[in-house]
Amino acid sequence: MADTAETTKKTVENATAKAQAQAEKIQAAGAQAVREGMDKSMASMSELSVQAKKNLDAVVESATAAQKGTEALTKQAAAYSRKSWEDGIAAAQSLTQARSVQEMIELQTSFTKSAIELYVAEMNKAAEVMTASVKDSFKPINERVTASVEKFQAAR
Repeated sequence: MADTAETTKKTVENATAKAQAQAEKIQAAGAQAVREGMDKSMASMSELSVQAKKNLDAVVESATAAQKGTEALTKQAAAYSRKSWEDGIAAAQSLTQARSVQEMIELQTSFTKSAIELYVAEMNKAAEVMTASVKDSFKPINERVTASVEKFQAAR
C-alpha cells in the first residue's frame, strides 16, 4: 500500500505540476494579450491625438485665410468709398461751374456713367476677392477631409 500511496502522490504531484504549468502559460498568454491590447489602444490614442491636432491646425489656417479675405474686402470697400466720395465732390464742384443747362446735363451724365462703371468694376473685384477668400478658407479643411477619408479607406 505504500507503493500505491507513493504512486498516487507522484501522480497528484505530476498532475499539479502540469496544471500549474498550464495555468502559468494561460496567465502569460492573458498578460501578453492585455499588453498587446494596451499597446494598440495607446497607439490608437496617439494617432487620434495627431489627427485632432492636424484638424485643429486646418481650422486655424482656414480662419486665418478667411480673416485675410475679410481684411482685403474691408480695405477695398474703404478705398472705393473714399474714391466715390472724392469723385462725387469733384462732380458737384464741376456742376457748379457749368455755364449752361446743357453743360450741366452732360457733366451729370458723364459723372453718372463713370460712377456706374466704377461701381461695376469694384463689384467684380470684390467678387474675385470673395471667391479667392472662400477658396483659400476651405482649402485646408478640404485637404484634411480628403486625408481622413483616404486614411479610413486604407484602414478597411
